[in-house]
Amino acid sequence: MDWLSIVGSVASVATAIGVFVAGWQIRLAKQLARTQFEDTLTQQFRDIIWKIPVDALIGLEISEEQYQQTRDDFFRYIDLSNEQVFLRKNNRISKATWELWRDGMRAFLARPSFNRAWKEFKAASPDIFKELRRLEGENFETDPCTWVQ
Repeated sequence: MDWLSIVGSVASVATAIGVFVAGWQIRLAKQLARTQFEDTLTQQFRDIIWKIPVDALIGLEISEEQYQQTRDDFFRYIDLSNEQVFLRKNNRISKATWELWRDGMRAFLARPSFNRAWKEFKAASPDIFKELRRLEGENFETDPCTWVQ
């Protein structure tokens, strides 16, 4: 084997390693971007939920006055939940994050004040929250990522 063949072989191996490292970095960057995106939605959730009375969060009844004062926040929570379903449907949310969020949606929407708001908004506006309606209709058991578009 001559010197030129050795240099060519080393260059080929170095190129292959470079392509592998670049691909790995792109994958890591994509995962980081997804995590940061999911974190912004989690922060939106926290910003909304802090405005809702603790009794409603733990499943106790709240007064009519408390409900009316925080009705807009219930709407924002439901709107965010619908957006999360939509994002999972479009594969923008990881499966692990989706499962946590889905379980949270199921739990919150079963609580009296959340359930009251959800029923009220569904009845008042039948054309909105289509993704969340479908998820609920499927008993929170399907993964929107598998829904046929």
